Amino acid sequence: MELKEVDVLVVGTGAGGMTAAITAHEYGADVLVVEKSDKVGGTSATSGGGTWVPCNDLMKKHGQSDSREDALTYMKACIGDDVSEDRMAAYVDNAPLMLDFMLSNSHVDYISTPYADYFPDKPGGKDGWRTLDPVPFNAAKLGENLDNLRDPHPQTIFMGFTITIPEASKIITKAKGWLWILMKQKILYTIDLPMRLKTKRHRRLTGGNALLGRLYKSALDRDISLWLNAGMTSLTETDGQVTGAIIEKDGQQVHVVARRGVVLAAGGFESNPDMRSQYLQGPTDVSWSGTPGTNKGDAHKAAEAVGAGLTLMDGAWWGPTIQVPGMDRSVVMFVERSLPGIYMVNGKGERFVNEGSSYDVVGNAMQEFADNVWVVFDARARQKYAIGPLMPGSVQPDEKVSGRVMSLIKKSDTLEGLAAEIGVDKDGLLRTSKRVAEFSKTGIDEDFAKGGNSYDRYYGDKSVSPNPCLAPIVKPPFYAFQARPGDIGTKGGIDVDVNAQAVTESGTPIAGLYAIGNCSSSVMGHSYPGAGATLGPAMTFGYVAAKHMMGANA
Repeated sequence: MELKEVDVLVVGTGAGGMTAAITAHEYGADVLVVEKSDKVGGTSATSGGGTWVPCNDLMKKHGQSDSREDALTYMKACIGDDVSEDRMAAYVDNAPLMLDFMLSNSHVDYISTPYADYFPDKPGGKDGWRTLDPVPFNAAKLGENLDNLRDPHPQTIFMGFTITIPEASKIITKAKGWLWILMKQKILYTIDLPMRLKTKRHRRLTGGNALLGRLYKSALDRDISLWLNAGMTSLTETDGQVTGAIIEKDGQQVHVVARRGVVLAAGGFESNPDMRSQYLQGPTDVSWSGTPGTNKGDAHKAAEAVGAGLTLMDGAWWGPTIQVPGMDRSVVMFVERSLPGIYMVNGKGERFVNEGSSYDVVGNAMQEFADNVWVVFDARARQKYAIGPLMPGSVQPDEKVSGRVMSLIKKSDTLEGLAAEIGVDKDGLLRTSKRVAEFSKTGIDEDFAKGGNSYDRYYGDKSVSPNPCLAPIVKPPFYAFQARPGDIGTKGGIDVDVNAQAVTESGTPIAGLYAIGNCSSSVMGHSYPGAGATLGPAMTFGYVAAKHMMGANA
């Protein structure tokens, strides 16, 4: 068996793994990063790229401020007793340090956005600025390595081009200037002949692709060794200390000895049907996930084999999803649920959640009705908004929608007919229609408070009053499609301490072994405090782990 020695071995090339690799290198380590797929970026590259960093200095440019007390109070209010206060404090204290370090020592760049926390009304919650959006990145800077970067999620590509979080907000809600954004990016994409001759990809990387493009470029500049098609099969240990791993690279096994330690950043287990069935609340299905399909819990199993404890294994980053025939993953309904005239009903034809809540809250609420949840809307909403797999009717009328998408859509000239089409209680659906019509007049959703906070309203239609998230379902034809309680990854995994060091079931640290991102037990517990509460901890604890193993945390 071939032998290779390094200081630090990082397993996985998502945002957390790449941050750990860059940080360790900056502190003098010889680093090897391994990736079992043929693409760099993991689930992070297909994400929106938002990164939740409380107390970040970038918000000061907008006259905003945050405090350690507010951030920690908010996390406690969201997370409760799922996670120790020490770990929450470690995140709040280290997240801004990680950000400053990456801004100073890599190509990583962000802007602070007015994207509200998911629970802005909880103690310590903010109406914006903790979520950071990656600054777009020129794909040409990666040269031929662009082919190695995982593509963005298909639903984030509009006519070939990509957009930022602030741009998406304007387009989705039809705010002033939204059409110009679309036209400008389409024109720039089309006339970029040098890029069009090479690839269909947009030169202007945004979201998770921008973040991973910047991290990848930073690693390339440092000549950090990165192996693709190189999966970890097991960890190696000596006298209770993890000393490396067995890596299968191009069909050959390589024993990688890691003198300082191993960082597991290999994602969750959402693509492993056996683990989903064992740990997640049911019903559940791999096909409901919005992730690339590569995360199968390899790191969980390897860590457990050397004595690591696993916690929060019933948790996931939930979200309502739609399975579109021909797509390699489900489409996630991230934001359009906030728009007026779009509601979700169960088999009784009744609403069961504030549709404008975070996708995690909605996806979790759907568990009770997993096989019978329908998104309903009328011709007004259909004409104006992008909803699930449908572009706005003004851009793409029904007759222009592909057959594979229209196969998912139920349609009727009456609500009674729609109820029959989707198999829900007719009287219940009619009562729902009557109630939301009343709420739309008063602006107050007496059942679920849709549009009642700044997060709901962020993706509301400001041209609709008195509540930008409420409108009646009255204009025929009426539409519906089925949604499932899907996910954008699991969040349960290897139990860790404040240094991201793996611990046993009794809480004893395992020397030489660290875990971050979705293969670790999330610092967010079963909650999802804000956009980027996945990537923020992954990067922060990647930074923390690298410093700890290099003896730089003092």
